[in-house]
Amino acid sequence: MTPIEDKSQAGAWTRGEFTISTNQELFDFPQIHGFIARQSYWAPEIPMAILRKSIAHSLSFGLFHGKRQIGIARVVTDYTTFGYLADVFIDETYRGQGLGKWLMACILGHPELQGFRRWMLATRDAHGLYQQFGFTPLKKPETIMEKHNPDAYTTVER
Repeated sequence: MTPIEDKSQAGAWTRGEFTISTNQELFDFPQIHGFIARQSYWAPEIPMAILRKSIAHSLSFGLFHGKRQIGIARVVTDYTTFGYLADVFIDETYRGQGLGKWLMACILGHPELQGFRRWMLATRDAHGLYQQFGFTPLKKPETIMEKHNPDAYTTVER
């Protein structure tokens, strides 16, 4: 498999009035920024430019009700062995309708994301959702390291 070169061509899934699309031309970046910068615990105040760049360099999945963007998820990947799930967010108004479960099923079923040796994510909530898709706590946390820069958005020019 090769990575999707033209990120506007990718996949789309429909369920009633809801659509999931990887076509970034459809993404409502001000809406996404509102979700992530103002409502998330993991990237408060992320600058729009950094958010746009992170989405552009990921296989990103937009969740829509009609034309209104109501969710997002990104997969950072080499398209061969590893995928990191990031920025999973669904507007509070739409939670509890099974949309997170559907979004996860679409992501993990995407043809470009098959056969990975490892998937990872970091979360402090929704563990039950991710466990339904085979995610577990680290088997050997002593083998995983991180380099964390909590001031990255304020100290680095992009």
